[in-house]
Amino acid sequence: MAKNRKNKLYLLIISTALIIGGVFVYFIISRDNQSNSSPVGAKTVTKVIDGDTVIVEGGASVRLLGIDADEKSYPCYDAAKNRLEELVLGKEVVLEKDQSDQDQYKRYLRYLILDDQNIDLQLVEEGLAVARFSPENQKYKEKIQKAETAAKEKKIGCKWGGVTLPREETKTEFKWEKLTAEATGLEVIGDCQAGNFSGKEKIIEGKVADAYKSKTNTVFINFDKPYPNHCFVAVIFSSNLYKFIENPEKYYANKTVRIKGVIKEYEGKPEVILSDPSQIEVGE
Repeated sequence: MAKNRKNKLYLLIISTALIIGGVFVYFIISRDNQSNSSPVGAKTVTKVIDGDTVIVEGGASVRLLGIDADEKSYPCYDAAKNRLEELVLGKEVVLEKDQSDQDQYKRYLRYLILDDQNIDLQLVEEGLAVARFSPENQKYKEKIQKAETAAKEKKIGCKWGGVTLPREETKTEFKWEKLTAEATGLEVIGDCQAGNFSGKEKIIEGKVADAYKSKTNTVFINFDKPYPNHCFVAVIFSSNLYKFIENPEKYYANKTVRIKGVIKEYEGKPEVILSDPSQIEVGE
């Protein structure tokens, strides 16, 4: 009897320990899942990385949807970052999703709403960021693109208020012989404005951030920022490559150029297909 009683006591102790252990593990897993879950709803902004990226409570990195602000070494980096800090740092904002949850850098893609104000839209209205949309996320596309057009027309903010690029290699006033408004009758626009003119023929001016040749010998010339953060791309297919200067991916790299052509959209990015060398000119 004493032995049976002792065995029952051992079983009770072991069962109790397993139950307590199970509950403890459940709460640990539940807590971890909550900390790793997709951030939505009201969150406090704990840090501003730049003009379009913040950190919220819990440590999640959030990329503002529908816009693109300058990174370090670009002219409007400080203005956009400082303004975003003024607007949201230390404040509780509502994180609003569109279709995509994260980008390729594992940042969560959200619109920031503060007191019913769309902060993404406000930065564009104030001329501190440009409109940038992917095919998956288009919820506020019309409003943000209209805001960019208005800011541009009124020359509002750092982006449109006549600020020139401060990088040493782009301080020079470039000269153009062929691709000018006078010679072609076409409007000259900036590389990051190209997305607003899909289906129209324009002259696009900008700094080549990177260029490369694919395995199929197609050359991609990316503007403003390296792929995949570029805001415009000029494409030379292999069938036309023989017409151009040898190794165009090396020749045009890091140069300020103008591109002439009809702007099309491919996978959410504006592009112009170059079929003839007369469509591209290097600034001197």
